[in-house]
Amino acid sequence: MTERELWERYQRHLCVVPSLGLTLDISRMNFGADFLDGMRSRMDAAFQAMDALEKGAIANPDEKRRVGHYWLRAPELAPEAELKTAITDMQAQVAAFAKDVHAGKVKPVKAQKFTQVLIVGIGGSALGPQLVADALGSGRDAMQVHFLDNTDPDGMDRVLNGLGERLAETLTVVISKSGGTKETRNGMLEAEAAYKQRGLDFGAHAVAVTGDGSELDTYAKGHKWLRTFPMWDWVGGRTSVMSAVGLLPAWLQGLDVDGFLAGAKDMDAATRVHDAAANPAALLALMWFHAGGGKGQKDMVILPYKDRLMLMSKYLQQLVMESLGKELALDGKVVNQGIAVYGNKGSTDQHAYVQQLREGVNNFFATFVEVLKDRDGKSLAVEGENTSGDYLLGFLLGTRRALFEKGRESMTLTVPDVSARTVGALIALYERAVGLYASLVNINAYHQPGVEAGKKAAGRVLELQGKLLSKLKAAKAEARSADQLAQDIGAADEVETVFKLLQHLSANGDHGVKRSGGVRPAEARFQSV
Repeated sequence: MTERELWERYQRHLCVVPSLGLTLDISRMNFGADFLDGMRSRMDAAFQAMDALEKGAIANPDEKRRVGHYWLRAPELAPEAELKTAITDMQAQVAAFAKDVHAGKVKPVKAQKFTQVLIVGIGGSALGPQLVADALGSGRDAMQVHFLDNTDPDGMDRVLNGLGERLAETLTVVISKSGGTKETRNGMLEAEAAYKQRGLDFGAHAVAVTGDGSELDTYAKGHKWLRTFPMWDWVGGRTSVMSAVGLLPAWLQGLDVDGFLAGAKDMDAATRVHDAAANPAALLALMWFHAGGGKGQKDMVILPYKDRLMLMSKYLQQLVMESLGKELALDGKVVNQGIAVYGNKGSTDQHAYVQQLREGVNNFFATFVEVLKDRDGKSLAVEGENTSGDYLLGFLLGTRRALFEKGRESMTLTVPDVSARTVGALIALYERAVGLYASLVNINAYHQPGVEAGKKAAGRVLELQGKLLSKLKAAKAEARSADQLAQDIGAADEVETVFKLLQHLSANGDHGVKRSGGVRPAEARFQSV
């Protein structure tokens, strides 16, 4: 393709959203001239399914649930007045609480004001707030935000020790819809212990975002926490950032929440259009279908050329992979759908995996995210008249050209800046693209049976650990092999898991298990001390 032909293809397929200053360029995706027309009937069905979802149809048939994250930024579209009221009340309550915290009306017992926010959550209950906090935060924020987003003891120690004396002025927000998520529960208990260690009443520093009547709701009210805010079963974790899950941290941080919601609302309006060529979410879904043959045969590489969007690939990894990674189609057939997502930021990653992208296995398509505004204020000329931002754009365009020359497909998403409005729009864009793609390939984007299976398997592992500890204590210091202990507890077919448990127990002093013998698994012996 000549430069002139490429220019004409760019103009022909460029999708422009004037209300947001956003464009999507799909010209470097190698779809044929008849592809878009050939997909029209499938796309029309996807549009109709999305319309029904927004009007309140059951969109998650497994759990008989509606899917209403779109109503969070447009409560007036909620199918019942009660839902509209619930959303607007939540928004008002979250905003009022944050203002009271900032004003010192809600304050800690042993400090003048809350200056820090500690978010305890995992998955969608952490990734959304993390993306927003990192993209929009600054040293001038009303409060600084920290996260416990895993059940890694060392990771929790790093965060809590980093807070140190500031724990006395830290407000902790625990986020869990059910309250039964073990990672979040562990983080809450570790945070609570850290407060107690410093002579602080955890309840006087804690807020919950959870479902009504959940384990966490009961715990928070029983321990006299400051407040609880709602989570609803019609909002999935990975699409919850515009519920109290994301709005409370954003308000506390002092971000432009109104702009964040407005950007998402405007993107929703732009992506409701039943004309794929003018709808950036529909075009994303169609390009994903084209690139992967409708079967996820190619990976999605997200390359934002802006440090503030560094977490975008991590956020989209959950949104896309948890939504689209499904074994069964809606009709029950085995399809094993999904799209693998990875990426980081440009131009940093030109020094990492772009070498493979250009010359290695052609098993991906890239999405470049271009941000037009370099910084607030004037930039320094670093070489001649060129600024650092000029170089950043040069690396983006150069990398895109280098990939195109080798037949590697890419799209370019261009936004004016990294403002609250833009971040809200990007989140809404990908939420709808995921929903439309799921319709194209006939899967349920709104459940996650694989995640639940992993939780059940983890429960079985901890059950085995309990049996092992009981057996070791009963053995009265007799050293036994993993094989023997597995048979002792009736888990002979799970000896590898038993060995891994014993190895972990002996590496930590929490349970009084000692390892002796050789370095090979069969040579190791374990005993209670």
